[in-house]
Amino acid sequence: MAEDTGQDKTEEPTAKRLEDARKKGQVARSRELNTFVMLVTSSVLLLFMGGYIGQGMIEIMQTQFQLSREVIFAPESPVKYFKQALLDAFWLISPFLAVLVVAALIGPLVLSGWVFSWEALTPKLEKLDPIKGLARLFSKKGLIELLKALIKFLLVFGVAMILYKSFLNEFLGLSAEPLGQAVQHALSHIGFGFLVLSASLILIVMVDVPYQLWDHHEKLKMTRQEVRDEMKESQGNPEIKGRQRRIQMEMSQRRMMEEVPKADVIVTNPTHFAVALQYDQNSSAAPKVIAKGTDLIAAQIRNLAAGANVPLLVAPPLARALYYSTDLKQEIPQGLFLAVAQVLAYVYQLKTAKAYGWEEPSPPQDLPIPEEFRKE
Repeated sequence: MAEDTGQDKTEEPTAKRLEDARKKGQVARSRELNTFVMLVTSSVLLLFMGGYIGQGMIEIMQTQFQLSREVIFAPESPVKYFKQALLDAFWLISPFLAVLVVAALIGPLVLSGWVFSWEALTPKLEKLDPIKGLARLFSKKGLIELLKALIKFLLVFGVAMILYKSFLNEFLGLSAEPLGQAVQHALSHIGFGFLVLSASLILIVMVDVPYQLWDHHEKLKMTRQEVRDEMKESQGNPEIKGRQRRIQMEMSQRRMMEEVPKADVIVTNPTHFAVALQYDQNSSAAPKVIAKGTDLIAAQIRNLAAGANVPLLVAPPLARALYYSTDLKQEIPQGLFLAVAQVLAYVYQLKTAKAYGWEEPSPPQDLPIPEEFRKE
């Protein structure tokens, strides 16, 4: 049995390895997919816009190049009419070019999403090394590219021969048609033939795309030593650990604040502590602490509660007892049942009084807090 030296790339790439490769612009790319999308888009546009473009070109020729003797011999006229012909031709084919630009972006976006990296654009002198170039030429990837090129040639040549035999009589008959009609028919036939030729490349794309995804994944695989080194680097870096803790705390605090509007009452100190309680009357469970905090966080809880019309009750001993004795999402301890029950009874009385316009009840005083829960 062969000994594992730890240098064979047998481990799956980590999230950091994938992220670093993406930052460098190293993502799966398929030139065959890009070529296929561009060719099919071009052929479809030519098929549907060929007649329009052909007629427009004829009109440009007629208006810009059928000139009188006086115009031809005027020094500034040839340049003027030529510039106008170029401008008219550009506006004629500009929709065609605009769609092609969009098509050029579709292939890479579909395969690997949007990636832009300055590092990938940086010139690399080692690519100019002829020895390394020969090595790449005769590598496994070079042989695969040669095989793909040979298959594409045979495929396109075969389809082209079939189209040649099918459309030969059609093209020969164009000479008997009027110029405008002949141009439109010719572009239509060329567009259809171009579409068939382009569509035949789907066979190459169906093989190349999975291969490129697999090849990219294999290149990013790691040795066991690389995985160990990365773990040491990430776990041992205090900045990374501190950043992770900050992110976790921020996410936890954000989730907690989202629960404040769902509370039945906020018990406050009134400024240093704030504890949000929630009680489900249809459940046999005790009331739960769904949010709590001190100082700035307590102020945020009070502000959110005020905006959501959640009642606030000033009860310093109970607020401190709840804060220190109960964790988030946990039921209050049995020793605080009686005090919290009086608070909830007051809250329900307060809601009823507001609903019917009655006089508001007085907040409960001297809540029964056992000595073991009292915090100063």
